[in-house]
Amino acid sequence: MIRIKEFIVVEGKNDTLNLKRYFNCDTIETHGTCLSTFTINYIKKAVLTRGVIILTDPDGPGEKIRSIIQQRVQGCKHAFLKPEQCRSEEKVGVESAGFEALQEALSHIATSSYEEPSISLEEYNSLHLDQQVLRNRISMHFHLGHCNNKTLFKRLNMFQISKKDIERFLQHDKSDSDHLENK
Repeated sequence: MIRIKEFIVVEGKNDTLNLKRYFNCDTIETHGTCLSTFTINYIKKAVLTRGVIILTDPDGPGEKIRSIIQQRVQGCKHAFLKPEQCRSEEKVGVESAGFEALQEALSHIATSSYEEPSISLEEYNSLHLDQQVLRNRISMHFHLGHCNNKTLFKRLNMFQISKKDIERFLQHDKSDSDHLENK
């Protein structure tokens, strides 16, 4: 069983049970979007002792929890599940994810940074990322989770991804697409 040193922040006990099926890990459960002061302080202490990985459901409440923690606790790492990899008949989330999806998410950890912006708003706008399909390809490639336009811009800066990084990906992605079309 793979050991994970950091605490993993999840939403509830079913998420914990699913993770513990595959990993030797400790979790911190938020019990929904109304994070208590106790839970926030526990996460702050965990960041200082072993580190924290936030792994919430790829849905609205999961993003809200991630955002609240991000605003109140510095130094957290982030892992993102793809919605199509963690869907059951009833729910989308950590509790429905299989080993491969969880392993992929936990092997692409991103640490947020509040250093100098890696991409300016002008540079971002010059990339013309108006299409959701294109934003999805970028966010999936860089393991940033599902993003609308505003969230993608914010996460690119949080994880220090530059315009050049995006252009390299887009060029490589276009070359792969062209190659497939010519077959």
